[in-house]
Amino acid sequence: MNYDFDHAVNRRGSSSMKWDTVASIFGDDNVLPMWVADMDFPAPKPVIDALIERAKHQIYGYTVPPSSCTEAVVTRVQRKYGWKVNPEWVIFTPGVIPAIHVALRSFTHPGDRVILQDPVYYPFWSAVEDCGCQVAGNRLKLRNEHYEIDFEDLNNQFADRDGMTPAKARTKMMILSSPHNPVGRVWTKNELVKMGDIVLSSGALMVSDEIHCELLFKGHTHIPFASLSSEFEQKTITCMAPSKTFNLAGLNASVIIIPNDELRERFQSIRHGIVTRVNLFGLTALEAAYRYGDEWLKQLLSYLQGNLEYLLSYFKEKIPSIRVIKPEGTYLIWLDCRGLGLNDVELKKFMREKALVGLDDGYLFGPAGKGFQRINIACPRSILTDALERIETAVNALDLG
Repeated sequence: MNYDFDHAVNRRGSSSMKWDTVASIFGDDNVLPMWVADMDFPAPKPVIDALIERAKHQIYGYTVPPSSCTEAVVTRVQRKYGWKVNPEWVIFTPGVIPAIHVALRSFTHPGDRVILQDPVYYPFWSAVEDCGCQVAGNRLKLRNEHYEIDFEDLNNQFADRDGMTPAKARTKMMILSSPHNPVGRVWTKNELVKMGDIVLSSGALMVSDEIHCELLFKGHTHIPFASLSSEFEQKTITCMAPSKTFNLAGLNASVIIIPNDELRERFQSIRHGIVTRVNLFGLTALEAAYRYGDEWLKQLLSYLQGNLEYLLSYFKEKIPSIRVIKPEGTYLIWLDCRGLGLNDVELKKFMREKALVGLDDGYLFGPAGKGFQRINIACPRSILTDALERIETAVNALDLG
């Protein structure tokens, strides 16, 4: 069937985090929300049909993941990436971030160092700090509007820097964002191998957040980090989910793949009583999306490609003072607003009060995000156009000297 992604669905009054908290978050109900990483598109029809059918059963008791759900995950990962995942490796959790909290509590101790590549998804920062660990920042390098990994710095994170306790002994984990949120990089095989050789040879564990792995723009291919070698596989916790890909975030269903038996048992032990099971509707939607959502996804990716090209052209022609970091994946676009000459407080106020557009402030993603904003383009073209016209009008009213 053909899906109409141009049709704007009114989400106000649906308990939407994006649309029903505008006044409380941005101070003005007229602000156009373009921040939360969910889409303003209906989910695939097969998912909706599966949820309705399950609801008709009328009993919604305690639920265990059916073997068919695990099979759907294993089959999809094999088909999409050529990675053979054994069913016993698969764990379902109500979200990736809860799983990362469990991983931190399972495999680090207070005072340990955890590597983050900033600017990076801000819940990573609080997860590390909430566990009493220290963030070891491996800042990405921005060159010619393209982000690269600083491998020399990454290697130095494991060097003996204080003459007493080697950093190698203190750096226990790296949390990888792949594809990267917010800069939109889809890491190449060479980059992944180079990172893995540094991190895993030092005895650290890799937690790879691959929640955006199916949201790719033309010419780019996702490679699961753990699929690169048996050694990587045994030292990696992989986090995936249908939530971003199929717009199911509110159903809280994620897939955690842990091939190493000891790591998996430890994870499950620490998780017990803290991170609950996935609810039956989440499991129903996950299986339906992975089995029957490909036609919807194909059309979605085509539409997102059009939105991206439209946005790139708009900024280049009408708002050249804001530079767009062209993404390779995700539907989240990283905007370099430093050309506006505003500090972070002024930039935040400018977007909310002058442009009346609610974006994610770059500084939330770490020190390297200062002067940036993140915009979500997973919406009908009419909404995106409205947002860009608001930004253009506000920028034109600025005195850029």
